[in-house]
Amino acid sequence: MHVVIRKYTAAPDVIEETRRTMENLDQTMRSIPGFAAYYIIETDDDLATITITEDETGIAKSMRRAASWIEQHTPNHSPGEPEVIGGHTLISATR
Repeated sequence: MHVVIRKYTAAPDVIEETRRTMENLDQTMRSIPGFAAYYIIETDDDLATITITEDETGIAKSMRRAASWIEQHTPNHSPGEPEVIGGHTLISATR
């Protein structure tokens, strides 16, 4: 499995706009070939996403789709370029 974490430094208005418009984002991400999981995490002062796919091709597609989704759905408050961390899974543990 391959994983990418995107950390966005986002003002509260960006977080609020994202929250209001994310209803179709899950379907956008689920349609990526090799999709495994997608999470959006809200912290006190930013947003982060975690995408897990079966291969690097899925990760590359998820990056493009996420960027396109942000451009389309948060035109008034872009969170800017995210800090990106990616790699392949060494161990996976779920309940």
